Amino acid sequence: MEQYVIKGGIPLEGDVVIAGAKNAALGILAAAIMTDDKCVIENVPYVSDTVVLLRAIEAIGATVKYRDKHTVEICGKGIRGNDGLSVDYDYIRNIRASYYLIGALLGKYKYADVVLPGGCDIGSRPIDLHVKGFEALGARTNIVFGGRIVAEADHLVGKHIYLDTVSVGATINIMLAAALAEGKTTIENAAKEPHIVDVANFLNTMGANIKGAGTDVIRIRGVDRLHGAEYSIIPDQIEAGTFMTMAVATRGNILIKNVIPKHLEAISSKLAEMGATVIEYDDAVRVMADGVLKSTQIKTLPYPGFPTDMQAQMATALGLATGTSIVTESIFENRFRYVSELIRMGAQIRVEGNSAIITGVDHYTGARLSAPDLRAGAALVIAALSADGFSTIEEIQFVQRGYEEFDEKVRSLGGKMEIVSSEREVQKFKLRAG
Repeated sequence: MEQYVIKGGIPLEGDVVIAGAKNAALGILAAAIMTDDKCVIENVPYVSDTVVLLRAIEAIGATVKYRDKHTVEICGKGIRGNDGLSVDYDYIRNIRASYYLIGALLGKYKYADVVLPGGCDIGSRPIDLHVKGFEALGARTNIVFGGRIVAEADHLVGKHIYLDTVSVGATINIMLAAALAEGKTTIENAAKEPHIVDVANFLNTMGANIKGAGTDVIRIRGVDRLHGAEYSIIPDQIEAGTFMTMAVATRGNILIKNVIPKHLEAISSKLAEMGATVIEYDDAVRVMADGVLKSTQIKTLPYPGFPTDMQAQMATALGLATGTSIVTESIFENRFRYVSELIRMGAQIRVEGNSAIITGVDHYTGARLSAPDLRAGAALVIAALSADGFSTIEEIQFVQRGYEEFDEKVRSLGGKMEIVSSEREVQKFKLRAG
């Protein structure tokens, strides 16, 4: 089983280029099958989630071709009949974004049969709001044996839909289905994340009529058909935030390229509160920290608030700050599973309800660790890079779901980190790293 082995204690310095946004890519790749024309999508992150979704898309009859590692050509013309609209469980059981295929297939073909989504175990992610939206548009939905959802409609008709809670997944899924529905759909209390805007922009490039993405009211006027398009995905704000936090935790100096600084404001402001220096450029940010880190308070909120996907990374850095910090998680109820791993490294953290109370320590100590989910795994990498001594991190398949060439990028910044698959390789790494 592959694992990371890391020698910590080295300030990371240099430049790193951020990949395309995974969360935007998953919605955009699903949307690309809604036309019989060819779509060319650039800046696709080469991570396991996108690779698996493309395999699933190919399995139902679409043509998928990599022009290069980050450019994908998709043509959905070969998707035909209900038998071709059943998405195989083996392809997508481990990724949450499988549910975007429901909205895409339902919108174009008025039928979808998709396995219920998996992904990281960070708490309840019900799809009741997705179902509410589909049924409001006129679809009939049913959960069938084997954990599949079947959605079908004679035709879809636009409707006013109010989401009881802000949901990124439901907003995108309803937007996909409504793009080809008859008449006008309004989504109120819609999510406002940058990847919502990116999916809407891609659909509009294909000929959809969507207005208001990025606000809490999205208006969609259905069109008869979508056409092919070429599109480039926005940079990944969470990968960028992860390297920003890594610079602070290791007392480094990193120039993070290919970013949209506006998307990073909630992260930048908290790092500045901790005493880091954050310099914004047109498409890059530089993050530096060489002094004592200060404590602060964080509460995760829907965009433009502090992102839940950065909670674990920031808590890791706060574990090295003076004083007491409080991190409150308001999005998912099971997102502190990494805390026990940090405690093994010497962190002083206790969890009370949906808050983590963090008393800063002088340093972490290397340990054997296991990644409980994607973002927590990235946080453990940050902890290991800042720690004294060596660490190993198992279950790195979670991290590989969302970070492209993570170990290579860390090494380019001077970090000592490799992927190994045996204890003998761990020992060889330790001898080389010294």
